[in-house]
Amino acid sequence: MHDYIKERTIRIGKHVVETRKTVRMIAKEFGVSKSTVHKDLTERLPQINPELAKEVKEVLEYHKSIRHLRGGEATRKKYETETQSFNDSDSKAEPIG
Repeated sequence: MHDYIKERTIRIGKHVVETRKTVRMIAKEFGVSKSTVHKDLTERLPQINPELAKEVKEVLEYHKSIRHLRGGEATRKKYETETQSFNDSDSKAEPIG
């Protein structure tokens, strides 16, 4: 494994433990794909630093356990926004009669 991959993997692992951010957020910050972050954290990190890998695994398991809640919240906000824009367009309509 190349040194830059090891260094990135350790930096990402430490960042996850410190910030408790999601894989998607970490991928954006580090400029890599979600797949790369996931592979770094689940496959490479245990080989490089098993102790850090355990801490990271706890954070990933927590995110996995609440993902259905985040998804439901996103859906609720989506429909709330659509309903508001629909109601706004109704209030601008001219009355019939």
